[in-house]
Amino acid sequence: MSALHLLLWLEGPLQSWGVNSKFNRRTSLDFPSRSAVLGLLCAALGAGGEQGEFLARFAPLAQTVVAYTRRDKKGKAAPALQLCDFHMVGSGYDDKDPWQALHIPKKSDGTAAVGGGTKLTYRYYLQDAAFAVALAVPDEMRQDLEEALITPCWDISLGRKCCVPTEFIYQGMHASRDAALKCAEELAQKKQRTELFRVLDGAHEGEQIFLSDVPLQFGPDKLYGERLVTVMAT
Repeated sequence: MSALHLLLWLEGPLQSWGVNSKFNRRTSLDFPSRSAVLGLLCAALGAGGEQGEFLARFAPLAQTVVAYTRRDKKGKAAPALQLCDFHMVGSGYDDKDPWQALHIPKKSDGTAAVGGGTKLTYRYYLQDAAFAVALAVPDEMRQDLEEALITPCWDISLGRKCCVPTEFIYQGMHASRDAALKCAEELAQKKQRTELFRVLDGAHEGEQIFLSDVPLQFGPDKLYGERLVTVMAT
């Protein structure tokens, strides 16, 4: 029997989906991670903290991501370009001023950072990307998720707070994955986008990679598990 599937449409001028990012170099996957998708749902629900029980309910459920792109003047489809944004964090603040001192990076214990407070960071973004995410959801959570995604408790972003969506993220609950992806394809056609690749859970024909993006616990002490995914080019 097919499981109920939630369809999310993630589109915007900038997106960033970090998995192995560090403070000074924040890279992005070429597609939304599982932890990002579940974090988006938590933001919509206003669910903070560890959320271990919530995450455990989604652990066995499948997620499919389809990447869409535009064609150039020659009709060729190409992946989204990446933008590298250079940041200098904590520069120009007076550490003797209590308010300004809050903006200077520090270690977790509140003491001065190694090498001083000013830090250089490189942040990577996908440009003009669009993704459809078909996520299996527990039947009993249908109403709560629908209401939350239509009227989210907290702002919803595409990986980082500066990445604002330009389309309604919630695109309905569907009786199966195929029904959800059919709806996504219809939306893509209206937007003159074409499928570039899709990401499936588990081993299939295509490029297989391991990702440490299965959230076991959110909050200050985050925990993640691994999963195998297959990237299938169109």
